[in-house]
Amino acid sequence: MIETLRILMTDDHPMIIEGYQNTLLATKKENQELQIDIANNCDQSLNFMRKAIDIEKPYHILFMDISLPPSSDGDFTSGEDLAKYARRIMPKCKIIMLTMFNEPYRIHNIIKDIDPEGFLIKSDLTSRELASAFQAVLKKPPFYSASVSNIIRKTIVNTISIDEIDRKILYLLSQGVRTKSLKDHFEISLSAIEKRKKQLKLIFDVQDGSDENLLAVAKKEGFI
Repeated sequence: MIETLRILMTDDHPMIIEGYQNTLLATKKENQELQIDIANNCDQSLNFMRKAIDIEKPYHILFMDISLPPSSDGDFTSGEDLAKYARRIMPKCKIIMLTMFNEPYRIHNIIKDIDPEGFLIKSDLTSRELASAFQAVLKKPPFYSASVSNIIRKTIVNTISIDEIDRKILYLLSQGVRTKSLKDHFEISLSAIEKRKKQLKLIFDVQDGSDENLLAVAKKEGFI
């Protein structure tokens, strides 16, 4: 019996997405028929998803790049936003996230907020890996590429426990945000943020108290 699978691939690099498409078509099972739509930005992806709902043929699988040109109305700024939207309108659809980023904070948040059936770091990706991910997500999700699995493993085995605010503080500091500007990203005061920074330095046993050493230890421990 032929299994028809409706797939939407969203990536702003046409050559990359053509490679994904060719790999899936070349490695699909004999009983699989793939109907693949391709989008290169948020607007195109939204149009495909909304049309699929309108004709009552939701997608079975989404391949979603994280970094995308924003929608024309500004409501969707990334593949993360699109994936969250897809979860609402197509709850049975399986989502495979793809990204060049490998920061633990970003990966941790995407898994927490979206819970994708697949998560692939592009630097890990080969044709074989993509084909394996596709079939695994269909039959027995989740499928995480090596870098994602390593980050998850380090987080699980680490005895250090910090909350989401502390994770975000570390991430923003690692992106070059100065302490005095951190208050623009939280609903807590600057003094509360500074207290959290001091506590983080105690938790990570940073002897000289510098932000650079704090970030170095946090990175070594897999938090950024």
